[in-house]
Amino acid sequence: MKRTLNFLLGSLFLASTSVAQSTSILIESANRFLSTLSADELQKTNYAFTDSLRYKWTNLPVGLVPRPGIQYGSLSDKSRMAFHRVLSAMLSSQGYLKTTSIMQLDDILNTLYQQAFDKGEIDQKMLKMMQDLKWAHGNYYISVWGKPQTNEAWGLNFGGHHMALSLTSDGKNVSMSPYFVGTDPSEVKSAKYAGLRVLSKEEDYGFMLINALTDAQKAMAILKQEVPKDIITSPQGSQRISSYYGIAAGKFTTDQQDMLKLLIQEYTHNFEHQKAHQLFEKILKSGIDKVYFAWVGSLDNNKPHYYIINGPDFLIEYDNVGFQNDGNHIHAILREKGNDFGADLLKQHYLESKH
Repeated sequence: MKRTLNFLLGSLFLASTSVAQSTSILIESANRFLSTLSADELQKTNYAFTDSLRYKWTNLPVGLVPRPGIQYGSLSDKSRMAFHRVLSAMLSSQGYLKTTSIMQLDDILNTLYQQAFDKGEIDQKMLKMMQDLKWAHGNYYISVWGKPQTNEAWGLNFGGHHMALSLTSDGKNVSMSPYFVGTDPSEVKSAKYAGLRVLSKEEDYGFMLINALTDAQKAMAILKQEVPKDIITSPQGSQRISSYYGIAAGKFTTDQQDMLKLLIQEYTHNFEHQKAHQLFEKILKSGIDKVYFAWVGSLDNNKPHYYIINGPDFLIEYDNVGFQNDGNHIHAILREKGNDFGADLLKQHYLESKH
């Protein structure tokens, strides 16, 4: 009994030490990035933590909705290198590669529209309309809210077309909610990068799960409605998801539950190791049986489809429609319920501090 207790206490100590270490690396890398900026650049980048702009996010192109912060493309090489260290501290290797690939995809998208114009597939008006959206690898914006430190709350947002990373910290723990990623196209179908699929597993694991269900299970999971034109909980819309839809994972076999866990982990494991496991273990503790899975649309790719995974602690939405209804344009989001922009985290922080 004593040995078991010692083991548990040791495990808790190691876990808390690992979390503290990962947060320490994040704070150190964020401050190192800020130290590379000039006074003018710092003024564009650093905001008060209490500024309401911190909560205003979007996935739309910068040409439609400007972002606060400093433009990534305007940074010196030294600052860019330092910021990549921040991304590496926030994200896992898969999350880091998805983030940088989404940025690169904007340049690919510009090339594809230019090639379509050169081939006479679109006219000058359409080309200019797309160019005016100002999507580009460098057109993403970094904002830091407060001062990164261990004893005060602070935050960091990074966003642009098809990306919104929202980090909030109480100095020791981290929230990454809401976390939005998207791709257009979800599969590049021509030219140099034909075949590239930046968010491949979000799509593939979804199809794997829905197609692994029996006919009776599909009858519960598949909702008879039109595929949403966007995620329902988009920042542009007021609609929210307050009910559970589809089939409860308690009705899944063990193999089907494993597939569901794999799909959930594709989202949670975009984050740095400690945060990823902390969130996924919280989901498991609440009970995988209580998680609901629902599907709308085609059971084949390259056609519009949508799914939602809804549990006591989290919500995942995935939508793949496309402007031509070709199922080639992904929007996906992961939210910790009650913890968007660190709401729960900060509530606890202020209760325990002298504020």
